[in-house]
Amino acid sequence: MDEFLSVLNPEQRAAVEHEGSPLLILAGAGSGKTRVITTKIAYLISERNVDPYQILAVTFTKKAANEMQQRAVALDSRARYSQIRTFHSFGAWFLRLFAAQAGVDPNFTVYDDDDMVTLLSRANPNLARKQANHYAHLISLCKDYALTPDDSVEIAELMEELGEEIDSEDDFAQIYSNYTARLRETGNVDFGDLILLPMLVLEKNEAVRTKIQNRFRVIMVDEYQDSNVAQFRLLQVLAGKQTYVCVVGDDDQSIYRFRGAEVKNILQFKNHFPKTQIIRLESNYRSKSEILTVANDVIKNNSARLGKELRAERGEGKKPVLIFLPDQNEECQFCGDLIEQTHKTGIPYSDWAILYRTNAQSMGFESEFLRRKIPYRVVGSLKFYEREEIKDILAYLALLANPKDEIAFRRIINKPARGIGATSQDKLVEACRQEIYNSVMAEEEDRQRKETSQEQIQSVNYVEICRKNGASFSKKAREGIASFVEAMDAFYEKIKENIKQKDENERILAENAEIVTPVEKLSVLIDFIAEKSGLKTYYSEKDEIAGTQRDANIQELSNSAVFYDSTQEGLLEFLDHIELDRTIEESDGEDGADSVTLITLHNTKGLEFSRVVITGMEYGIFPRQDKYGNELEEERRLCYVGITRAKDELYMTACSRRVMYGRTEYMAPSPFLQEINPDNIKILGHLPFGFKKTSSQNASFSHNGDFGNLGLSHPDTETDPIKLKYHRGTKIYTDDYGYGIITSAFTTTEGEYAVTVNFENGGIKRFLPKYQYKNLEIIKD
Repeated sequence: MDEFLSVLNPEQRAAVEHEGSPLLILAGAGSGKTRVITTKIAYLISERNVDPYQILAVTFTKKAANEMQQRAVALDSRARYSQIRTFHSFGAWFLRLFAAQAGVDPNFTVYDDDDMVTLLSRANPNLARKQANHYAHLISLCKDYALTPDDSVEIAELMEELGEEIDSEDDFAQIYSNYTARLRETGNVDFGDLILLPMLVLEKNEAVRTKIQNRFRVIMVDEYQDSNVAQFRLLQVLAGKQTYVCVVGDDDQSIYRFRGAEVKNILQFKNHFPKTQIIRLESNYRSKSEILTVANDVIKNNSARLGKELRAERGEGKKPVLIFLPDQNEECQFCGDLIEQTHKTGIPYSDWAILYRTNAQSMGFESEFLRRKIPYRVVGSLKFYEREEIKDILAYLALLANPKDEIAFRRIINKPARGIGATSQDKLVEACRQEIYNSVMAEEEDRQRKETSQEQIQSVNYVEICRKNGASFSKKAREGIASFVEAMDAFYEKIKENIKQKDENERILAENAEIVTPVEKLSVLIDFIAEKSGLKTYYSEKDEIAGTQRDANIQELSNSAVFYDSTQEGLLEFLDHIELDRTIEESDGEDGADSVTLITLHNTKGLEFSRVVITGMEYGIFPRQDKYGNELEEERRLCYVGITRAKDELYMTACSRRVMYGRTEYMAPSPFLQEINPDNIKILGHLPFGFKKTSSQNASFSHNGDFGNLGLSHPDTETDPIKLKYHRGTKIYTDDYGYGIITSAFTTTEGEYAVTVNFENGGIKRFLPKYQYKNLEIIKD
């Protein structure tokens, strides 16, 4: 065992050899906590003669549990007799042993979320499906917080604290009680029961409690900062007077409150387990010192923490770089340039990770990387165009483009549900196919009527078939079909109106007029489809219940369509663009090792990358505007997690504007950026007003793909005061045209610096700021 202990640093070794009182190991990011906990298991067995049968070690994921067991067994083969499990696996093991005491069948199965909703509906027949979904979510929350139907007062307080709504006409405690009774009748359990029921049995049954406490004399918990209230109470009741308790965690990496994790568990551990000793693991073996300095700058602003400061064992490296960019398109291009330039120098794609706060942000990077043929993989979620909600919207667009698209028709005719089942769909499809066949046969019979037959064929489509045949279906299906037809007609009408407007604009422009009424963009149509089809409400409700971001993904698709007119031509161009992305994605589909990683910040926990870009560092994106107090502190911990994923190089990007909800929003930098000492980072780009900097920091850069100055970043080449003053993104006011924004800047053939301004009234004008500056009033944000 000495050879394994000799490789540990003093703090790690102290944690391994500690015994007696409860122990809290505060393990900073990259500090080797897995080595410590697995070595401690082996040490207890080999050096302290602890029976491996009496050791229980729990963590949160199957992957982590398997790794823990493999590494412990490699150190001492007897560790295979220890219970090294996930929390929920331990709960299932316990319930099969004490099924009778828990009131379940020993052969129980575990109900998933959909099973919960179905059973809840049967136990409470008065609930609509939407209500059942919502209350199933609330029941899961109650179980995470160790609340039963009898805890009605505590439930009400919890829901108020979490901002969860309960219909005043509904008795939630009774709904919960009905569901619990029905669940017990089945003999099965749901996911929350795997923690709640063992906790309740141990608290109420002294004989079982004594047996389990005698069985497990050592209890170790990994990733303790991710535990919820029920898990905390389970640990309390598992631990007897003679039990040695050791938990390992990092209060600065508690980022899963939306899943029920409670940071107070680790912050208050010493209050619940008297004489607790705290050992801090602050030596970091992952990141260069400059990266850790930035991480410490940010996280020290949290008040709810036990406190530690990471020290780099890998020495010094490059300063992290903060880049201010005009918009998200430039952000994606910057990342693409950065990766391509470094790849030319021999750095593999797999060294890079692009981090973002929400899944919807991946779309721009996916499109940019597909266009450049940069291989990538999306971790923790589907690639953007594979997501259900995106496919649904694209199916509506595809049917508008081609009304005979059977696949698109089948996908959306009953989504959201309109009472048009598979049998009804088959009848409609068959009717359409039959009419097309009849038209084709008529053409064959009389080739002289070819044009007429072609018109007949063109007029045969699924919307018309629904219109003609809807009356023959049942009342529910008939109403659903009528609703679908009415929506599609409205979508078609939108396109027709814009085609007319575009034709009118072309006529006006032919007469040399400068101002025209702008044609609606395709983003407006997508928003309209999402609203009128019911998909927005459908997915918003799912988001509320499951914590997903499907509504945000639809909005991101809408944002990407803002460059296309809402006409038949614009629709086809957009779909061609999407199809190209899909085709490239499929052809490059092999998930090879050498690919850039696209990943949300939450999904990076436990991972590391040589080079990291944290994108979207703007207030309203990261953190969101609705984050205050404890929630803001969790967002700051999330920022800390993102920073500490980087081993060698760290980049952060912030945009001055971003297309959101179909319109351009002007963004402020994330407050987390202001918390970084400017001496500890290199800042590039046009600094936002009031952003602190040192005299050595650069004020601007030109994005030309040359990363020579940093070795990996942009040079600082702009010195012309006119160019610095009138750049892309600058807001302008003129007496003649009103408010506008500079959308591009260029040099004319005569060598003059010129800018293009898009005005709110739809007009577009070019100016020479050097000569027309008196007419261009700059508007400060």
